[in-house]
Amino acid sequence: MERQHPLLFEEGDPVVARVRALCAPYPESAEVMAWGRPTFRAGKKIFVTLGSSMQRPHAIVVKPDAEERRALLELPRIFVPPYFGPGGWIGADVDESPETDWTFIAELIDASYRQVALKRQIAALDAHPVVPIVEATTPAQE
Repeated sequence: MERQHPLLFEEGDPVVARVRALCAPYPESAEVMAWGRPTFRAGKKIFVTLGSSMQRPHAIVVKPDAEERRALLELPRIFVPPYFGPGGWIGADVDESPETDWTFIAELIDASYRQVALKRQIAALDAHPVVPIVEATTPAQE
């Protein structure tokens, strides 16, 4: 019997909407609920998880380039997430405050996609690059 996790986010949450808008355009991107939170996958491989823990529900977990990870961890809103951290993943706190640089978050998402995607998915992305929409959107605008 499959254990159901409670949802750890509100459906109308603007942070969830922004992360969805950034992840959806990637080739073969799919949103899958796991552990009570949205995960975004390139085929079957996760490239973004929203919410790293109960204490950080508004964080994304991404896989950066290994050479950039150490420098990224020096930034104030970047941290080593539980469970994913030992595998080279990082967490980034995100919210609707001015401290969240959504262009930077879009770059982290792009780098993470490229780390886990198949060669054909990356080729499709390179042929039709994603132009991130970093402005806030409301559900009525989507």
